[in-house]
Amino acid sequence: MTTPTETDQRVSADPRISPTQILQDLEAKAPEERTRGRRVAAEGRRTNPVVVNALRIGLVAIVIGGWELGARFGYINPFFWSSPSRIWESLTQQVASGSFYMDILYTMSSAVTGFVLGTLIGTALGLSFWWSKTYAETVEPYVVMFEALPKIALAPLVVLVFGVGIESKIALATALVLAIQALNAAAGAKTVDKDIIRMMNSLGASRMKIFRSVVVPSTLPWIISGLRVTIGLALAGAIVGEFIGSNRGLGYRIVYAGSTYDIAMVWLGVFVLALLSIVLYVGVGALERRLGNQLTGGK
Repeated sequence: MTTPTETDQRVSADPRISPTQILQDLEAKAPEERTRGRRVAAEGRRTNPVVVNALRIGLVAIVIGGWELGARFGYINPFFWSSPSRIWESLTQQVASGSFYMDILYTMSSAVTGFVLGTLIGTALGLSFWWSKTYAETVEPYVVMFEALPKIALAPLVVLVFGVGIESKIALATALVLAIQALNAAAGAKTVDKDIIRMMNSLGASRMKIFRSVVVPSTLPWIISGLRVTIGLALAGAIVGEFIGSNRGLGYRIVYAGSTYDIAMVWLGVFVLALLSIVLYVGVGALERRLGNQLTGGK
C-alpha cells in the first residue's frame, strides 16, 4: 500500500495531482493489498506434514511408554489397565490362533452390509418425499422421531426377532444408517431449483423424467456428504448387536474377555475396532471424493 511518505513525494513532484486522485489510487490498490495479505497469512498458517506426523508418532510413543512404565512400577493398576506389553502378547496369541481374523471379517461384513442397505433404503425413502408433499408431511416426522431414538434401546428386541446370527447385526447397522440418509436425501430434494422444474414442465417432460434428470443429480451431494458419518454408525450397530447376543465377532470377544477378566484382550479388541473405524472412514472418504469429482467433472 502507498505510504504517507510516498504520497507526499508524489504531491511535491507533481502539484497537478489532487488529493482526490491520490485517494482513488489508494482505494483501487486496497483490494489487491487485502488479497496479498490474506495469501501471506494463509501461507503462514500452513504446517509441515513431516513435523505434524512426527508429533503424532511422538505423542503415541509417549502415551504407550508412560502406560508401560506406570504399569511396571505400580503407578497404575495393571489388573484394570493392563499394559502395552501384555496387549502385544495377547495380539500374538490371537494371530497365531487364526480365529481372530474370522471375527474381524464377521464384524466388517455386518457393518458394511448394514451400511450399504441403510444407504440404499434411506436414500430411496428420502427421495420418495419429493413425489408428494402430503406424503412427505405425513411420514417425515416419524423418520425424524426414529432418527432421534437411541437405537441401542432396540438392540435386545432386534436380537430377539432376528436371532443371534449375523442378521441381527446387519439389522442394527442398517437402522443406524437409514434415518440419517433418508433425512439427507429429503433435504437435498427440497433444494432443487424450482425454475428448472417449471422449465422442464413447460417442455413437456414427465414427472419421472424430472425426477431422474434433475432431482436425483441435485440430491447426490447431500447423500454423499453423509457417508463418512454413517459408516461409523454402521460399525457401532454391528458391535452393539454382538454385545447383546452373538458367538462371533469382535464385540463378542470383548464381552467374553471382560467376563473372564482378560483385560489385555479387552484393550486389544478396542484398539482393533479403532483401527477398523479408521480404515472404513478413509475408504469411504476416498469413495466420497471420487464420486464428488465425477459429479463436478473432475474439477
